Amino acid sequence: MAGLKTIIALSFVLAIGFLLVILSSALFKSYLTLLVVATYVIAPLPNWICGRAANPDDFMESSGSGVVDFGRFLTGFFVVMGIALPVLLWHSAKIAGGAAVMSIVGGLLIYGTIISFTLFFQEEQEF
Repeated sequence: MAGLKTIIALSFVLAIGFLLVILSSALFKSYLTLLVVATYVIAPLPNWICGRAANPDDFMESSGSGVVDFGRFLTGFFVVMGIALPVLLWHSAKIAGGAAVMSIVGGLLIYGTIISFTLFFQEEQEF
């Protein structure tokens, strides 16, 4: 069971991630790097929605896991897009290299915090 120290640590890491992404846009005067926040916030949604759409009453793994696999695919797509978007913007000279690095590191901290939060605070399933 996660305690108060876990919540404080996760919120601290999340704040640092948002700070890096916001500073990457403010210091280099290019607000395109804020798109990374949107991709990392949207990234867990397909996994969550498709996980809810799967049949939880099925005791055996059957052919119904295609929906869950599709949700994982979309989540992976959004995570890779969160990393690739600043690189693409840097390559096309829309943002500076420092802004791309700060945006990638901040985005990874944000997504890592979201995943850690869901892992620490998920409910135990009883059979």
